Amino acid sequence: MAEELTGNCLIAQSGGPTTVINSSLAGVITEALNHEEIEEIYGGLHGILGILKEDLVDLAEESQQTIRGLRHTPSSILGTCRFKLKKAQDFDRVLAVFKAHNIRYFFYIGGNDSQDTADHISKLARERGYPLRVIGIPKTVDNDLVATDHCPGYGSVIKYVATTVREIAGDNESMGQGDLVSILEVMGRNAGWIAAGSTLAKRREHPNDPPHLIYLPEVAFSPQKYLDDVQRILSKRNYCFVVVGEGLVDQDGNYLATAGAQTDSFGHAQLGGAGEYLRGLAQQHLSVKARTAKLGISQRAAAHCGSQTDNDESFMAGQAAVKAAVVQGETDKMVTLIRGDGDQYSCETGLCDLEDVANGVKMVPVSWINDDGVSLNYQFTKYALPLISGEMNIPYENGVPKFVHLDKIRVRRLLDPHVFE
Repeated sequence: MAEELTGNCLIAQSGGPTTVINSSLAGVITEALNHEEIEEIYGGLHGILGILKEDLVDLAEESQQTIRGLRHTPSSILGTCRFKLKKAQDFDRVLAVFKAHNIRYFFYIGGNDSQDTADHISKLARERGYPLRVIGIPKTVDNDLVATDHCPGYGSVIKYVATTVREIAGDNESMGQGDLVSILEVMGRNAGWIAAGSTLAKRREHPNDPPHLIYLPEVAFSPQKYLDDVQRILSKRNYCFVVVGEGLVDQDGNYLATAGAQTDSFGHAQLGGAGEYLRGLAQQHLSVKARTAKLGISQRAAAHCGSQTDNDESFMAGQAAVKAAVVQGETDKMVTLIRGDGDQYSCETGLCDLEDVANGVKMVPVSWINDDGVSLNYQFTKYALPLISGEMNIPYENGVPKFVHLDKIRVRRLLDPHVFE
């Protein structure tokens, strides 16, 4: 048993939302209620920004019905942000807020950059001699966090993408006459995990099912090979279905499509437009009709097509974070998901150092990509298929999904307003 540390806990969410990020929040709250060491359970609105602004809510005041409802409610219900702590006064302010509200446990649900933020806060508290236990909870549809087998949010997004491929393919089949190129652009940034997941739309006994071509950031893009690939498919079928990851790069590693020179606060390029780029190539060089669909944020918010396995593991990750901090006395760690070795899929949680996760990127293994560069082999399917298992039981009201909302009872501010410079 770890040395007892009594005080309040604070939970925040950061980065892009997912279908199941609130399930992790529910896991933290549910488990925190079981431990006397945690006296109050607070939430920070809009991630680290809300902490800087001392904009906190009392999560223990939410009804149990609302907490249960978090498990089928998509998006970041506490609000999120993409804000990088850079200035010394910002770090000082975070610690001042923690001290003012006796925060002894901090749980940050987020991706690469969020874990980097959590790591810096943990190290600062240690330097200043302030007893604080910091545990990161993984979240990203991109599935690109190192040290974990997979990420909460990934199973649901590829379940939705694979479903969408099957639905659009039916439309394409009815409309194509050997002259239709249908292009679906998906998220994923620098890694092709989401685009790769579209291969799950294929039926095992029908390897020629769509998507016919999958272009990943892991494979340098060649315009001529793309045109040859499309022509090869159209010579055999009445349409060609293409899935492309937003972070597609050329032979020199440059993005093929970005939103100008725009970057976020972490310096990441704003991606988008790879599908339109492929459409333009096909229309310019081939006598075909080309259409583009871009799922955008719908792919990370589609609770109606969420994976129950993903949901359960997200909840489990939240619970594990609290147990690690309170029972084991761990800090400066991130919860990981560890796949079992047996033939039957199983998953348990582990821990890794935050600094091992911060700003790293896990790519799709090259060995899982076939030699043609546009399809995935059995190793990927074996990896991904269990993650989309099961359907979330979502209540409906008047024919549409019924989601919950927080009362967001504010915690009284104790400090002067923060000055952003």
